[in-house]
Amino acid sequence: MTRILNFIGNQFVEPTGNDWLACVNPATGETFGQVANSDHRDAAAALECAAAAQPAWQAMAAEQRSRLLHRLADLVETNAEELAQLETQDTGKPLSVSRSVDIPRVSANLRFFAAAGTQFSSESHLDAGLLNYTVRQPLGVVTCISPWNLPLYLLSWKIAPAIAAGNTVVAKPSEVTPATADYLARLIVEAGFPAGVINLIQGQGDRAGAPLVNSPLCKAVSFTGSTRVGGWIAEQCAPAFRKLSLEMGGKNPAIVCADADSSTLVDDLIRASFANQGQICLCASRILIARERYADIRDQLVERAGKMVPGDPLESATSQGALVSEDHMNSVLGSIQTARDEGGLILCGGKRVRPPGRCANGYFVQPTLIEDLAMQSNTNQNEIFGPVVTLTPFDDEQHAIELANQSQYGLAATLWTRNLNQAHRMADQIQAGIVWINCWLRRDLRTPFGGMKASGMGREGGLETMRFFTEPKNICLSPYGC
Repeated sequence: MTRILNFIGNQFVEPTGNDWLACVNPATGETFGQVANSDHRDAAAALECAAAAQPAWQAMAAEQRSRLLHRLADLVETNAEELAQLETQDTGKPLSVSRSVDIPRVSANLRFFAAAGTQFSSESHLDAGLLNYTVRQPLGVVTCISPWNLPLYLLSWKIAPAIAAGNTVVAKPSEVTPATADYLARLIVEAGFPAGVINLIQGQGDRAGAPLVNSPLCKAVSFTGSTRVGGWIAEQCAPAFRKLSLEMGGKNPAIVCADADSSTLVDDLIRASFANQGQICLCASRILIARERYADIRDQLVERAGKMVPGDPLESATSQGALVSEDHMNSVLGSIQTARDEGGLILCGGKRVRPPGRCANGYFVQPTLIEDLAMQSNTNQNEIFGPVVTLTPFDDEQHAIELANQSQYGLAATLWTRNLNQAHRMADQIQAGIVWINCWLRRDLRTPFGGMKASGMGREGGLETMRFFTEPKNICLSPYGC
């Protein structure tokens, strides 16, 4: 049985309380190992180690920090197959996706911020003989908390800019998907990072995450996860005036206008709806379709979704894997039942799947499309985070915008139209941090990423992240004296 430990000061350390959680493969329902369920003592040890390492790490030349990040990216690429296998074992996603999306993005994140750390600049202003220049200094020790849906992808998205800016990190991966973070820790040692620069605390949020957030040694928290937990973290950080970046839930609309190009539309909508089994915060969970095209597009979507049969994630033909856990599967199935109770018509899917063979006890749910639900229904308002999508017709441009904005969330939206003027008008009025037009999930790592309303606060990506992990200080110099 695999045992996943904490990683503190470049050492693998058992939890102080000798408490453990089961590691379960969601595709089979079988336990394959244990992960440390840490507590405040483990968190304190990691924070103290990070604090001791931070001054020397900050003093290191940015170019040297960059070389270490590039070395880590090299090792990720060398060990890509092992990491992909572990990611699929932990999450139940198709191995083809882990190989082509998740792990390549890890090395891309590391390389992007390795370069950003050497090019990050600040401002200076000269006026009336006074020189004002701004320096950006690292914060110190920062806490990074990442979710289970894209485990190593999003963990590296937080760690890389934090250390590139000169901070040291204590990170908490999800206890549901800890294996690739543990493997990354081994690569961190091999890459030659000084002890204490990157530390990993495993375990549940209330035991392991809460003391990381509340410690006076923690100068900032970067969190990706649910809106409920993000709200709790904000309450803890506010009295301490601790910097905070929150990337939380979404209930993202996809708007299909009457003039939308049909050539790739259905393919794009299916991908936007069911990628990673719908377990991406950016997935389109509410598809709004111009009434004159509603029936045709609905029927095409139902036909396509009905052919998507979840199966063994290790098989090359599998496009839909398992949901991440039994609890989450039951939550998704409960949401589908809520849709039925609210009068929704299940057009396809809606049931658990038991693939033949080794995956018969896995946590699989059919891709599900639902219509005939009011926009204020629970199904259209609450994040489900699974392969469940509602379809709703709209009458005109303003009606579409009203429906799209009828949500507490504001993370992302997609818009399909060939009318450039309409695209600009609608994108300007949609309440979302990201609007894709005639595409979905096309990411440039230089651009700001994040949402509004209950979807979060702050932005990640490019200069936004480097600014978050630093504190600006203005220095005013009079060369000629006062």
